[in-house]
Amino acid sequence: MRFFVYAHSIMFARIHFILSYWMMWVFIFIFARIWFLLFNFKQTRESGFENAVGSILHGIRMDMSMAVYLIVPVCLMVIAALFIPVMRKRKLYVIYSAIILLPVLLLVFVDMGLFPAWGARVDASFLRYLSNPQEVWASIAHLPVIWIFLGFVAMYILLIVLINKLLKGKEYLLHQRHKPAIQLGLVVLLMAVMIIPLRGGFQLAPMNQSTVYFSDDHYANLAAINAPWNFVHDVMHRNKDNENAFKYMDDAEAINIVNSMYAKPLVDSAITLTPSPNVLLIIWESLTEKVVGVKHQGVEITPGLNQLIESGVYFSNAYATGDRTDKGVVGILSGYPAQPTTSIVKMPTKAASLPMISKDFNRAGYQTAYYYGGELAFANLKAYLMQGGFQHFVAMEDFDEKDHNSKWGAHDGVVMEKLLGDMQKVSSPFFYTWLTLSSHEPYETPVAPRIKGNDHESQFFNVMHYTDSVVYRFIDQCKQLPWWDNTVVVIVGDHGHPLPKKNERSDNFRIPLLFTGGAVQQKMKIHDVVSQNDIAATLLKMVNLSHDEYKWSRDLFQNNYSASAFFTFNNGFGFATNEGVYLFDNVGKRIIESTIEPSTKTLSAGKAMQQLTFQDYLAR
Repeated sequence: MRFFVYAHSIMFARIHFILSYWMMWVFIFIFARIWFLLFNFKQTRESGFENAVGSILHGIRMDMSMAVYLIVPVCLMVIAALFIPVMRKRKLYVIYSAIILLPVLLLVFVDMGLFPAWGARVDASFLRYLSNPQEVWASIAHLPVIWIFLGFVAMYILLIVLINKLLKGKEYLLHQRHKPAIQLGLVVLLMAVMIIPLRGGFQLAPMNQSTVYFSDDHYANLAAINAPWNFVHDVMHRNKDNENAFKYMDDAEAINIVNSMYAKPLVDSAITLTPSPNVLLIIWESLTEKVVGVKHQGVEITPGLNQLIESGVYFSNAYATGDRTDKGVVGILSGYPAQPTTSIVKMPTKAASLPMISKDFNRAGYQTAYYYGGELAFANLKAYLMQGGFQHFVAMEDFDEKDHNSKWGAHDGVVMEKLLGDMQKVSSPFFYTWLTLSSHEPYETPVAPRIKGNDHESQFFNVMHYTDSVVYRFIDQCKQLPWWDNTVVVIVGDHGHPLPKKNERSDNFRIPLLFTGGAVQQKMKIHDVVSQNDIAATLLKMVNLSHDEYKWSRDLFQNNYSASAFFTFNNGFGFATNEGVYLFDNVGKRIIESTIEPSTKTLSAGKAMQQLTFQDYLAR
């Protein structure tokens, strides 16, 4: 028995060594976070003990992820040690640790130094300032630089000593060669398993900053971020040269063109409402204009929406700002155009600079809430949303396990019942947002299909029909509630969809946009081209709140509205007017589709929008 235990232990010797080394880095990162909390003690105290502990506990996921990156070379060294004796020497692992610890500790120190001034965790943006050492020194000269340097050296030496001591106690594990083939297989298997902590767990969304966000307190969420991880992630995703790759004309010319499209209204909005109306915003996953009023297999795809269209103001020629949910949500809540090569929510520091209508509603005394049946962290939306003034979030974790009946979380029917129950108790005025999810791939529903067929188009139509029935039932129930007569309901797609296929790719960006509800007395259909980005300014105008911060958003009902829409796709943009629409490839610098021959003026308008909106993104 003793021999079996001994053989078993030496067989897993290298696994033991790697896991011990990995845990060492995890504890170093935990210590760095505690140090960060103590260094910023005033904010930590204001945030509260519970948030401080929460930042440590939630941040461990990111610590474990970063530690995996650091042990990959060690895994390879341990494999080599099975066959090359010199690779079993502790000295090599100490040297590697010393090399890696230098930039890691440097980032930790820089992060603590910059955070009080920047209010953000260290990312690649500080590298821009290194090209001008004089400015850098001017920025840090007031700090106790000598003491900081001495503290850095002392901490570096202390950690090297501790690492050396740990490895000295584990060095014998590298000399165990019992069944080397099996040990090799075990190490390879461990490397495969380590993908789980690398991506932050089993969730659909890989690790991003949102993964560790847990609180309404912005500081607590920032404290949960691992500084080295944040820096590496930013380096990998940031525009490397930080220059505008879409500069088509002089800035002055571009500004003049764009200003003509964003002229201030000459008179008040054509829509009049009662004071402080409630706002219910339904963002419908993948809702494309191509399904409205259409039948498949003799079945109306969106019969409920078709009826609702007759009860309010419907824009039949609206364009989404982009082609993904993260871009659409930002376009709606912040009135901010999408970027062709990235998404602003992937850069929390930039996203934090955006205005959000939820903030404005919150400041105006509105009850605010956000409902979604999936993971808020998907596409890094959680970081963006949690700084948006929403007082209440409902997401996948708020539903029973039995209700996680979709690959993405809880189907729309489940979320609708929860939302409807909560809205029976809500007090006015309120701003509630519901992002649906059932009409996302893989096109599954919790009920028997109404539209049958295994082809993608039929399946897409079926999920649209399912969400349509849920949304219509929800609206029908809301009409019975006391606040209905003073409520504006907005139904809009987060983005369009390639299905059903049409000849024009530009149709993939057209989305339904409907203003209805008891507070909307007008009933009309507007066929002018409009932009999803204009919802923000329109809603704020409806409730008599300023929308001056929303420079890329216009009131849809202003009398001098310039009927146009700018949208982006993968390294390209589209521009639509009442005359037609064209798509432009930024790489090839050419039009790749057009329903008309665009005039010089129209082509310049799209280029000017691309140039200035991306410049705005870079400047944030």
